[in-house]
Amino acid sequence: MTQIGLIGLDVAKHVFQLHAIAADGRVVFRRQVRRAQLMKLLASIPSCRVAMEACGTAHYWGRQLEELGHQVLLIPPDYVRPFVKRQKNDAADAEAIAEAAQRPDMRFVRVKSEASQASSIVFRARDLVVRQRTQLLNAIRSHLAEFGLIFPQGAAAAAQMQDAIDSHDDLPPAARCILMSLWQHLSSCEAQLAEFDKEIQKRSRDDLEARRLTSVPGIGPVTAAAIAALAPEPSTFRKGRDFAAWVGLTPLERSTGGKQRFGRISKMGERTLRRLLIMGASAVVSWVRRGKIKPSSWLASILHRKPPMLAIVALANKMARVAWAILKHGGSYMQPV
Repeated sequence: MTQIGLIGLDVAKHVFQLHAIAADGRVVFRRQVRRAQLMKLLASIPSCRVAMEACGTAHYWGRQLEELGHQVLLIPPDYVRPFVKRQKNDAADAEAIAEAAQRPDMRFVRVKSEASQASSIVFRARDLVVRQRTQLLNAIRSHLAEFGLIFPQGAAAAAQMQDAIDSHDDLPPAARCILMSLWQHLSSCEAQLAEFDKEIQKRSRDDLEARRLTSVPGIGPVTAAAIAALAPEPSTFRKGRDFAAWVGLTPLERSTGGKQRFGRISKMGERTLRRLLIMGASAVVSWVRRGKIKPSSWLASILHRKPPMLAIVALANKMARVAWAILKHGGSYMQPV
């Protein structure tokens, strides 16, 4: 049998597609296997490179294949898409994965450990509950508006809406019953969020890296624990800008003809970290504009020349670079914002 140099593996729930090629690029086999036979087949193949898209369950399969002695290459799906030929099917996807993995300048994703993925669950779950709370608040506000009860947006008006549900005379009994049920669901979301916040606070206190990150203005316990849990090893990035680009805080570039054109931020990275960093930077800028803290000359110059939101994103970018430097070299942040 021809020695296999690379396998492109298109993962799924039940049916997996393999595209194996030799070292010289010749196709060795194309095969479709069920989930139960996948590990048995790959265990019978001598150690080689196995490429997959960095999608759902990819890190699990990456750990399983590494235990078999294979070298696992995870590729961002956006980098695989240009290599798909004409028709979109599993065989074409597996071939495209194998083709992309052979590019000498291809960027790969490091396989996450079980501990790393377990640490990130609390942040994913918290985001889900926050979205549910927002949906419930908006739904209750909209239903009350149908009966002439108008309330401002945001969680600050929650107490007023609760009073209206409990005691307003113009609210029909049938509507009050349903709204009270929605309010109970909202209360359970609030209780669950409190539990998640306690867990995150505990992790922030117990983790040395998270405690060092909280020395950066704008990075609180939640953001520090999120960076420690969600960010890859600092050695993955050559410099702080690469980490900021991974988070999605660098501008899109549409340059041509020797003219540089930069637009909005790319938003191609880790959404949770990007949102938390921007929220932290927004808090810092708010304190600066109210005169509560004195900014550095760099931040003062940006606030003087640029719109507030642009200054917030620029500060979030700087915070990401500083966080990478702390994770990479140790120590704490001692400079003004």
